[in-house]
Amino acid sequence: MVVCVSPLAADVGLDILKKGGNAVDAAVAVAFALAVTWPEAGNIGGGGFMMVAVPGKHPVCIDYRETAPAAAKPDLFADGTVTWLDHKAAGVPGTVRGLGLAHKKYGKLPWRDVAEPARNLACIGFPVNEVLAGGLNRVLADPKTTNPEFKKAYGKRDGSKWAAGDTLKLTDLSHTLHSIAEHGAHEFYTGPYADVLIAEMKAGGGLITNDDLAKYEAKERKPVHTTYRGYDVYGPPPPSSGGIAVAEMLNILENFDLAKHGQGSPEATHLMIEAMKRAYADRARFVGDPDFVEVPKHLTTKAYAKRLAAGIDPARATPSEAVAPELPLAGEGDSTTHFSVIDADGMAVSNTTTLENSYGNRVVVRGAGYILNNEMTDFNPKPGVTDRGGRIGTPANVIRPGKRMLSSMSPTLVLKDGKPVLVTGSPGGRAIPNTVLNVVVNTIDFGMTPAEAVAAPRVHHQWFPDTALIEPAKDRPDLFDVLRKKGHKVLPHRQGDAHTIDVDPKTGRYVGAADGRIDGKAAGY
Repeated sequence: MVVCVSPLAADVGLDILKKGGNAVDAAVAVAFALAVTWPEAGNIGGGGFMMVAVPGKHPVCIDYRETAPAAAKPDLFADGTVTWLDHKAAGVPGTVRGLGLAHKKYGKLPWRDVAEPARNLACIGFPVNEVLAGGLNRVLADPKTTNPEFKKAYGKRDGSKWAAGDTLKLTDLSHTLHSIAEHGAHEFYTGPYADVLIAEMKAGGGLITNDDLAKYEAKERKPVHTTYRGYDVYGPPPPSSGGIAVAEMLNILENFDLAKHGQGSPEATHLMIEAMKRAYADRARFVGDPDFVEVPKHLTTKAYAKRLAAGIDPARATPSEAVAPELPLAGEGDSTTHFSVIDADGMAVSNTTTLENSYGNRVVVRGAGYILNNEMTDFNPKPGVTDRGGRIGTPANVIRPGKRMLSSMSPTLVLKDGKPVLVTGSPGGRAIPNTVLNVVVNTIDFGMTPAEAVAAPRVHHQWFPDTALIEPAKDRPDLFDVLRKKGHKVLPHRQGDAHTIDVDPKTGRYVGAADGRIDGKAAGY
């Protein structure tokens, strides 16, 4: 089964599974296909994290997060002259190396077989659906979109708007994908297409060099692990904050009987908000690239969570300033995409990938056809400046050459007795860990079906700004008022896109739930 935002990409993954590929083969094929059919976030010019559960083994994480170029300075964004639309905002891409590492270690089919389907989609063209047409029309009409190559690649030749049923061909991208399929992942980093990217950098004043590309490595890391009410939960480790945040919040909530209160109740929602504040304050305090900073191990311990839980007042909101009073007070883009895969043998993949902002920095590499990320904006922009609006300037995530920027991506695997029972994740910037938390809690505490767990209204709080963002629910008309009486600031807000697979531990039956908030498809056989 494959569940992702793009129906065409889901079908690509399903076809790989039918041809005898395993979950990693399908995941690689889906990731490349998303670079074609979901250019808003699918990519070869970005990065991400892939969680892999191999039957009979402990899950692993493939970290293919981007890195800062060697020429990057800590104050790159401090004075506001460099923006998210600049070439300088691009980190060294990690996606192709990451997919290559995952396939080399865990794939089954030949590399060409899993990389070539995306090339075919780009070369032959594919029908644009209503959701993609709307996204393309929006970004092309935005006056901030000034890159001529972007308009050439994604604009219609006659200048009209995209409509459902139109065919989009990406010829330059198809050539790049064909070269990667024929010669391997290294082709992107040391072959002719590396020179094409460097030429783009020089033309646009970017920072990435041939040396930066050649030195980039994807890394296999040990996931963050916790238990929750008898289940094993695994998520990505730093430089993602997702695994730590989800584990810390679950550990806190394990001290309360959420099921007694009911899904979406003011009582349960209050407790979830309070857990979120504490985990996100720790995210700001401590989490960064583990090759550059020492991330405290106590953050995911049960004893630490018990102490945090004891500080939660069931009747009153804790002001965010009181959660981390030692931090002096003076954001990650939300256009990411997640997909989940599981094969017939029970190998499961949870993968989240991103360009940062929607369509990255809106620069298409001339002659290569792919969109560049603007992930450098995920570093703390002003060292030393942390404010009530959500800007963070703590040392753990300040720019350093070769450093991986902090992420919120949270591809998550939930296991029971060593076997996957839930594969989930989401886009949404800093809201990602909280979206995953909602899905996990809905499944385990409230016994919801996969479709119910994914569709249920969600809640998000990221410490600062001190405001809870909640999806309104028709059956809870008093929720906002009750929470405000407890001292919370509350605003309505749509959250996440959690494409999820649930496995019945008794029957082994797979159930895919595509999140209807944007688009998507669960494709299985």
